[in-house]
Amino acid sequence: MESNTRPAATAKAGPMGGLVAVIARHRVLAALVVLAALPFVTPYEALAVNILIFGLYAMGFNLIFGYAGMLSFGHAALFGLGAYGCGVSIAKFAIPWFLALPIGIAVAGIGSVVIGWFAIRSRGIYFAMITLALSQVVYYSAYQWVSLTGGEDGLRGVNVPAIDVFGLHFDMLDPLVKYYVLYALAAVAIALFSRILHSPYGAVLEAIRENETRALACGYDVARTRWLAFILSGVFSGFAGALYAIHLSVVPIETLNYFNSAEVLMITLLGGMGTFFGAFVGAYVYIMLQDVMTVVTVHWQLVVGILFVVLILFFPRGIWGSLLKWVRA
Repeated sequence: MESNTRPAATAKAGPMGGLVAVIARHRVLAALVVLAALPFVTPYEALAVNILIFGLYAMGFNLIFGYAGMLSFGHAALFGLGAYGCGVSIAKFAIPWFLALPIGIAVAGIGSVVIGWFAIRSRGIYFAMITLALSQVVYYSAYQWVSLTGGEDGLRGVNVPAIDVFGLHFDMLDPLVKYYVLYALAAVAIALFSRILHSPYGAVLEAIRENETRALACGYDVARTRWLAFILSGVFSGFAGALYAIHLSVVPIETLNYFNSAEVLMITLLGGMGTFFGAFVGAYVYIMLQDVMTVVTVHWQLVVGILFVVLILFFPRGIWGSLLKWVRA
């Protein structure tokens, strides 16, 4: 369940290496099997929904950060645009959820086209700062556009009480039902993400991450590849945001806040940047810690921050990445 699958090399490492190779070849199926059991290993089903959504969000972010090697501080804007695009369609225009969902993805996609067009012209910290600045532009635009977004109070009335598909009725007020409805939608995104990584484009993306100068010398259009990566990353993040709006039935203004960009960075680093399943591992650890520690102390961020520093110091590859390295060793 990682980016680089080398069956011949891993099989020589013994039974565990062979198991890793099998999982890598069928990583989508393995991921879906694990995620199917998620509601039964969390304290309550609504928490499992949050883990699924933020795992998808981190998966989209991982495409640009882990696989393309570009650190973005503006992905909260793309997540929030997906949430507002879907939420406004339902709350303000009474558009059915199955049409509002692609509208939210399209809005996030358009936002990623614009932000990415400006950002890819820079590198390193300048790229991060440009994405942060443009993200704040989106945040304050939504904050001031009270008639459409609800401003500081957020957007309310994103009601999807039930979903009827092919004669089947799904009560979205039931957290377990909601989880598996969103899980079915997420399965499509996970399969598509895996296909992108296994495509020639995915190989070019990793080649640019490893040595941009060499990729440019080989004739690859680095700027266009980076721009497309940002757009694809924004589409996946916007999809997660649209599901978040359906899940909460509201869209808080905090979805566009820069802290949301910091959270997805932390989740990705915790799980393991550049690994296929690391986003969901990081989401599980981060959200579970947040849920448990908020009950214990109001200073939960301090505890999570200390743990994050410890993990980065001793497990720089993240939890999932370090586990894969240990198994191969």
